[in-house]
Amino acid sequence: MSSHGQQKYQVRFDHGVAGAARVAPGAHVVVVVDVLDGHGTLSRDETVRAVAELTDVARDADLVLVTAADAAADVARHVVERQARRGDRALVAIVAAGAVEPDGFRPAVEDQLAAGTVVDALAAVGIDFSSPEAAAACAAAVALRRASSHLLTASASAAELVATDRGDVVDAARASSSGEGVAVVVRAGSVEESTLPA
Repeated sequence: MSSHGQQKYQVRFDHGVAGAARVAPGAHVVVVVDVLDGHGTLSRDETVRAVAELTDVARDADLVLVTAADAAADVARHVVERQARRGDRALVAIVAAGAVEPDGFRPAVEDQLAAGTVVDALAAVGIDFSSPEAAAACAAAVALRRASSHLLTASASAAELVATDRGDVVDAARASSSGEGVAVVVRAGSVEESTLPA
């Protein structure tokens, strides 16, 4: 067991597809957080597909996509329901998608803050045995909650989108962040979970 995988914690957090490979093994729910699509060289769909192809995710875990911090409560409900069906605690791996750039991976602040909001929502329903990495993301999200809309539009990802005439993506993300987000269940990992609500 790698110490980088945070396997002893119920709630884990890392960045990108490589981070998912570290924290997803053994998880029952894998949450991919990607607030702004279209920056970097890997699209949202490609990121989700890459995470889904990880052996444990494809076979055993629910894969949930979050595109707005307001979807955090949906994720928490989903995890509680999964726990109830298991009759035991559900392990959660949260992945901030970030961006793959020509010079390597870049963490994206908007994804990290939305992921931290998911950690906070899980803690609110009693799922709070979080890794230090998850706890730090949560603390940042809570501390910066009132500035989240500004941080989204001022982020490097947003600047890249605006500079390439895709500011509409940023506007749509800002609008969804002030509304009610929805967590989408991309894949239910086992046969008995195949009817999970989105």
